[in-house]
Order: sequence, then C-alpha cells, then structure tokens
Amino acid sequence: MQAIKFPFLEHTGATLKRAEQGEAEVELHVQPHHLQHLGFVHGGVISTLMDNTGWYAAVSNLDEGYTAVTMEIKINYLKPASGKHLLASAAVKRQGRKTAFVTIELHDEGKLVAFATGTYAIMEDPQHA
Repeated sequence: MQAIKFPFLEHTGATLKRAEQGEAEVELHVQPHHLQHLGFVHGGVISTLMDNTGWYAAVSNLDEGYTAVTMEIKINYLKPASGKHLLASAAVKRQGRKTAFVTIELHDEGKLVAFATGTYAIMEDPQHA
C-alpha cells in the first residue's frame, strides 16, 4: 500500500507503523498537548487515532483507484490513557463491495484502554488519475 499523506494525523504526531492485508497499526508518543485537564490523553486524540487506524486497515484491502471514508465509528473508552506510548491496531472483519467493517483496539503501554468498531464506505478515489 502506498503511504497516503494525512496532514491532520501528522499534526497530532501519530505515525503509521503498518498497513497491509486488512490490518493496520498507528502509534503516538504522547506529548503534553495531547492531555486533557486531569492529565489523561484527551478523548479526541484517542478518537482520531482509532478512526485513522481503522481507515488504514480498510484501504489496505482495496484495489488501486478506490478509497474509503468513515460512515460510523463507536468507541468504548475502557480506562484513562495516562502513559507515554499509545498503539492502535485495527483489523477488517468483513468487507463487501461498498463497505468495510473494522475493529480497532488502543493500548496504552500494553494495556487495553479503548475498543472501537467502525464502518467505512468504499468508493472510487476522486483523486486517482
């Protein structure tokens, strides 16, 4: 899979580690600007990380000339993230012609802190020449 430039994800400081055959991993080394008022990683940071990881898993399965967009994502925040290293991992559980269903886990220094399911709409890539 060709790396896709994501200005917003790059702005957060997250890095794509792997995306292939319906799976993906994205990591984030937590910085002070990622924290909320109690010192835990902000839920919006977690949501962004998980959504993008699910998207990478979905598009890693697609033929050239196709992409995906998020239709729905549901996140369960299981416990506060307070460590210095977050790792999101995603796997496509079912893919059809028009949608991909993905599960995403987020680990904080090895401990599961959030779980999500996402549905991604598959479409022709309007930027593909």
